[in-house]
Amino acid sequence: MTYNPEFLPLPDGMRLVLFMAFPDMGLLDVTGPQTVFWAASKAMEKRGLPGYLRFTASLNGGLVNTAEGVSLQTLPLADFAGAQIDTRVVPGSPHIEQVLERSGPLAQWLHAAAGAARRTASVCSGAFLLAQAGLLDGRRAATHWGMCDMLKARFPSVEIDRDAIFVQQGAVWTSAGVSAGIDLALALVEADCGHEVAMEVARELVVYLKRPGGQAQFSELLQSQAQDSAAFDELNLWITDNLGRKNLSVELLADRAGMSPRNFARVYKQKTGRTPAKAVEVFRLEAARRLLEDSGRNVDQIAGLCGFGDEERMRTTFQRNLGIAPRDYRRRFSS
Repeated sequence: MTYNPEFLPLPDGMRLVLFMAFPDMGLLDVTGPQTVFWAASKAMEKRGLPGYLRFTASLNGGLVNTAEGVSLQTLPLADFAGAQIDTRVVPGSPHIEQVLERSGPLAQWLHAAAGAARRTASVCSGAFLLAQAGLLDGRRAATHWGMCDMLKARFPSVEIDRDAIFVQQGAVWTSAGVSAGIDLALALVEADCGHEVAMEVARELVVYLKRPGGQAQFSELLQSQAQDSAAFDELNLWITDNLGRKNLSVELLADRAGMSPRNFARVYKQKTGRTPAKAVEVFRLEAARRLLEDSGRNVDQIAGLCGFGDEERMRTTFQRNLGIAPRDYRRRFSS
């Protein structure tokens, strides 16, 4: 289907979503969000309301090969000149370094057309393309956890959020690894269509798309052990066994590590990439997520068990890191 804004005006209230395509892009980076917007359109249609008009476009149009070997048919970006684009979704690639070497024209289009779209979103390493286009300068952003250091090294003006599944900074949204694009798309739908529609979409897709074992990209504890931080492995295990303590202070942790508080804070951040306080927060967050997914305890009990103290403090932490309240998280992802 060819889109021409002169001959195909958008129906009142209909939103145009443009999925960007390029060689070696990640297949799920595109198809995950596409499926969310498709399901949201069905949900809106049932209510007699306008949904999303969805197209996949590339610089020149035609077939575009994904990194997985599947080819997608695309329209040329020139077809959308002057179109009222609501949302642009930029996928990532497992070969992002090679993609960046040849993505100059795409980055130029993303930069030049930024004002033509209400918002721009990236999935996984698609954040590199937004950064290359200058859309992340001075902004906080998320990407795949294994690519955070690379993104910071290439684009030092970007503030990397290593823990968030997705981040909104004004009109720019970025998300973490691959399937986190589904979480991002659900958040975009919720912002547009409301909580009820987003939850209906989540319930429909959970049959096919729910990640087994929870929604984390990786275990925080395993990730800490995979880094050059062997000296703190025992301490991190102790933290996870004592999350119910309200006062896991730097002084207490430093004493456990046999170091002065100042030296401990410096070395811990150097070895793990996080401050001790941030590490405690993400360990608590992971524990709370698992209890919300797999246990029947109420939210206030989970807040106490994980050391948040009360539900409000846990809610603030969930919103800051995951963009969702604990009760909504449980409704969406509990087993």
